[in-house]
Amino acid sequence: MYPNDQPDKWHAGQGLWSHVDPADWSNWVWQMQNRITRIEHLEKYLELTPEELEGCQHADSKLALAITPYFFNLIDVENPECPIRKQVIPRGGELLVTPEEMLDPVGEEKSMAVPGIVHRYPDRVLFLVTDRCASYCRYCTRSRLVSNAQDYNFHPELDAGIHYIETHPEVRDVLLSGGDPLLLSDAKIEYLLKKLKGIPHVEFVRFGSRIPVFLPQRITPALVNIFKEHGPVWMSIHVNHPNECTKELSIACEKLSFAGVPLGNQSVLLSGVNDSVEVMTSLVHRLLHMRVRPYYLYQCDLITGSAHLRSDVARGIEIIQGLRGHTTGYAIPQFVVDAPGGGGKIPINPDYVKKITEAEIIMKNFEGKQYRYPRSTPLPAEAQGILTSGMELLA
Repeated sequence: MYPNDQPDKWHAGQGLWSHVDPADWSNWVWQMQNRITRIEHLEKYLELTPEELEGCQHADSKLALAITPYFFNLIDVENPECPIRKQVIPRGGELLVTPEEMLDPVGEEKSMAVPGIVHRYPDRVLFLVTDRCASYCRYCTRSRLVSNAQDYNFHPELDAGIHYIETHPEVRDVLLSGGDPLLLSDAKIEYLLKKLKGIPHVEFVRFGSRIPVFLPQRITPALVNIFKEHGPVWMSIHVNHPNECTKELSIACEKLSFAGVPLGNQSVLLSGVNDSVEVMTSLVHRLLHMRVRPYYLYQCDLITGSAHLRSDVARGIEIIQGLRGHTTGYAIPQFVVDAPGGGGKIPINPDYVKKITEAEIIMKNFEGKQYRYPRSTPLPAEAQGILTSGMELLA
């Protein structure tokens, strides 16, 4: 078992900010106003490595530096290889671009029907409603537009996006993302939900958000009541490492669950962060403790400057093999690659099927043992006669 897997051992409290009034600490606006955004802020709490210093010096032209005090508390300031630290503190590796990397690795721009609406799949759209996040993940697939460090100047047109959805009856599923949609005001979130829920052909509204992880203070009673009033609303959160599972995050997830919001988790496979069976097992177990169903494990997208964080696809397959049969099925996410250039999500599974013949399927289980299962077998003539007689009696 990974250290401190039991919820009573999870991180809690104000840590480095113990001097702050608890009322301020629990206020999400205070957290946003006091984010770590500059080198001198970081150096107040930890010693930057030369690689981190190089990354921070160029962050304003790549992807902004921003870390909430709450999330910064989860960093091991004595360990440069801390898995939380790797996710949010820039490194010099971000300046290296390999030949296969792209600014828009999953081809969103070519599927953007109107500003903010990505219509890649037949019956659903991605609705980008902001370019801001509480903290910035260094492997962000939308680093071209998020934080505006690269002068993309993304300005989502919410009403134009709503109009597009209204006039496309094939759209039954809307995913609100960004940036992080939960950084919008309560009034704007409620406006979007009212509009979307008022469209007859929209059956399914989802949020993709890392706010519960970076800023659990944002999950206020007022916000929860909006979700309750305009539900059902679904939400995918983004937890990558067991140490992100804190008492505060657990409380935020409980509030959302009790408001009727089904929760899933999307992790990104990251080198030195979660690319081991042990770490991933701990993560998925902790997620279930918090009423969160592991949903996807993503191979890291080929975003520019991400090579130092990308793990091998084969490692992801090994992790799924290490979970399947060794823990509950509810805990096992689907490993996917979002195909470069806009091919969509492709599931990547271990090779359990060894051979398919005309007569049978030959397969192996999680222990590597081989089994055979017959394909559709014609019934014997006498059985056919019994079935025919039975049907006549029913008639």
